[in-house]
Amino acid sequence: MVRMPLLIRDATADDAKACAAIYEPYVLDTAITFETEPPAAAEMAARIAEAAATHAWLVAEDAGVVIGYAYARPFAARAAYRWSCEVSVYLRTGRRRTGAGRALYEVLLPRLATRGYRVAVAKTTLPNDAAMGLHSAFGFEPVGTHRRIGWKHDAWHDVAITQLFLTPEITAPAGPH
Repeated sequence: MVRMPLLIRDATADDAKACAAIYEPYVLDTAITFETEPPAAAEMAARIAEAAATHAWLVAEDAGVVIGYAYARPFAARAAYRWSCEVSVYLRTGRRRTGAGRALYEVLLPRLATRGYRVAVAKTTLPNDAAMGLHSAFGFEPVGTHRRIGWKHDAWHDVAITQLFLTPEITAPAGPH
């Protein structure tokens, strides 16, 4: 059987239900995200629209089925951070370490650079070897760990912070972002 490559495309509101379904087990069953209530499809649609307006939200399709997504959002609210962003990727259960996360980041990271972002930051709840491996493969470097920063499932969790320079530019950015 010949396997078709994944389709990576911009997410739309029509993808909100699939993205919410992918995210729900992370919320309910893991500490990978510190959210405690899964967002409904309407909330996910609002998140997609917000991310797409300024950064990006992508989905990965396999044979017409959304099996993962990746997005970027502002790193922090202060104006000086406006050239930095935070990135995340989530895959349907059973799709981790299959190349889908890599395929999403291969589109997302260059798009962020094209849009003028200089630094991408990833925050990873530990332990999470798959996520740390993915980010390392793209050149994200460890810059610190928040110890016992989140309480979920009756335990404290650490969060590793990694970052990637999206461009080698060190000069002042042009104009407002």
